[in-house]
Amino acid sequence: MNMESYKVGEKLDSFNYQQVQADILAILEKGSSVLIDMNACNYISSTGLRVLLYSKKVAASKGLKMCLTGISHEVKDIMDITGFSNFFDYA
Repeated sequence: MNMESYKVGEKLDSFNYQQVQADILAILEKGSSVLIDMNACNYISSTGLRVLLYSKKVAASKGLKMCLTGISHEVKDIMDITGFSNFFDYA
C-alpha cells in the first residue's frame, strides 16, 4: 500500500483548514494512504479536528489509511479533552 506524508504547519485552524483538507484529499484521490506529520503543529481548533476526522472517513471509505505522527503535547491535550484521540491511528 502506498503511503504519502503530509506536513501540517504551526496551526490547523479556520485560516488554513481548506488548503490542508484539499491537500490531504488530493493524496487520497491518488489512491495513497496518508501519514499526517504534526511535528510543527502546536495548535489545532475544532475546525482542524473536523478536517482530520473527515479525512479519516474519506480514507476509510476508499480502503486507505490515515495515520498521525509527531503530535505535540498541546495538540494531544486538545485531542484528549475533546475525545478525538481515540479516532485516529498513530505512527
